[in-house]
Amino acid sequence: MSDPMQRLAALQARDLPVHGGRTLAYVYDSGEPEVDRVARQAVAAYAASNALDPTAFPSLLQMENELVGFACGLLDAPESAVGTVTSGGTESILLAVQGARDSRPDVVRPRMVVPTTAHAAFHKAAHYFGVEAVLVPAGPGHRADARAMAEAIGDDTVLVVASAPSYAHGVVDPVTEIAAAAAARGVRCHVDACIGGWVLPYAARLGRAVAPWTFAVDGVTSISVDTHKYAYAPKGTSLLLHRDAPLRRPQYFASAAWPGYTMLNATTQSTRSGGPVAGTWAVVQHLGDEGYLALADRALSAVDAIVASIEAQPALRLVADPDSTLVALATDDSCDPFTLTDELVSRGWYVQPQLSHGDDDASIHLSVSAGTLAHVADFAGALSASVAAAREAGPVTVDAGVVAFIEALDPSSLGDDDFDGLLAASGLVGGSAAGELELPVRMAEVNAMLDVASPSMREALLVAFLDRLQRPVRGVGG
Repeated sequence: MSDPMQRLAALQARDLPVHGGRTLAYVYDSGEPEVDRVARQAVAAYAASNALDPTAFPSLLQMENELVGFACGLLDAPESAVGTVTSGGTESILLAVQGARDSRPDVVRPRMVVPTTAHAAFHKAAHYFGVEAVLVPAGPGHRADARAMAEAIGDDTVLVVASAPSYAHGVVDPVTEIAAAAAARGVRCHVDACIGGWVLPYAARLGRAVAPWTFAVDGVTSISVDTHKYAYAPKGTSLLLHRDAPLRRPQYFASAAWPGYTMLNATTQSTRSGGPVAGTWAVVQHLGDEGYLALADRALSAVDAIVASIEAQPALRLVADPDSTLVALATDDSCDPFTLTDELVSRGWYVQPQLSHGDDDASIHLSVSAGTLAHVADFAGALSASVAAAREAGPVTVDAGVVAFIEALDPSSLGDDDFDGLLAASGLVGGSAAGELELPVRMAEVNAMLDVASPSMREALLVAFLDRLQRPVRGVGG
């Protein structure tokens, strides 16, 4: 019989590291081994518990209520505030949109007013729940245009959205003006603080300038904040808070229309593992308010150092001055952004490329954690070497004929064979001698090709790519 833990270790060796502060996307590293130890023990202790029924597992209910209570203190929530633990930021956003829709059964074709910089999860919610997303172009500095958003609110608007901060650019929207416009029309206003909600309050306490965005702002009716980001809790938990219980009630689902137990859910899930809840609660208990203040200070100090290293490179510029822990940088014509990404990855720094969008050029995104601070000198050296290498390599170009071919394609008319050919041509997938799917090591040419494709073609290609990745592996097991 094989040892599954040995195979797990072998499989995980191919993954990005989740510790060490050098993976600047997807994971958030406190840099404190004790935080990870506490989280792992709590997750293991509650892995078999089920948060579906709070009367069967009242300890999970207690932990959820205490987590919401802690967040209430961070978010200037009134005594009437309530909240729910979800599986992540996307679920929190889905529920905010679904609850807003169901609060207005009189609206036949509900709409929500969303800045173009809002997270893609709002587009997912629009798709799932039939709520039209009215996209409003951002204003100066990539912040939402409050006046244009106010003008977009109509009688069928059920929700208005702001970010604190927006993911792509790391800036906080003018929440005060946006929420006031929503309140004037009797419309809910949701603040997506999934990535900033657990660090911006501490940034303000540390004396940094933070624009108002919490429940202290009149008109803000709900806020999402992810605990598996800057609360440094295990994946995946988030919190969705509402200003009062009546605002949350449409989020609940109950059904007695079958012969089994009466289904009652606070989230989109029914069965929910108690592991992530317990792990999050344990980490919050372990760190406490002062612990988070110290971690926020480290993360923001790391941002300062990274910003300084970017500004020291003439070929680079900040896309926007970061309001929190997200940094977006762009390059001049002497330095290809996708090649720079590959060079940083090859030096042990995982950064996230962002394709061009509208009038915005391609950029590079960094999510900075407290654990990054100890390594900022190494980052500065890696960045300098990577810029030099990218400039020497020159820009990645896509043949004009290929560009014309891609622009002429209608993704809705392509079949599987067409996508297989495009995926192979783009370099997204390849085959090994054993017939296994191989992923590219360097992505600059792939990203350059995706960058010239239309958004709809990008979506179709990447859906086809994911479909090819997710295929059964048979005959494996003890």
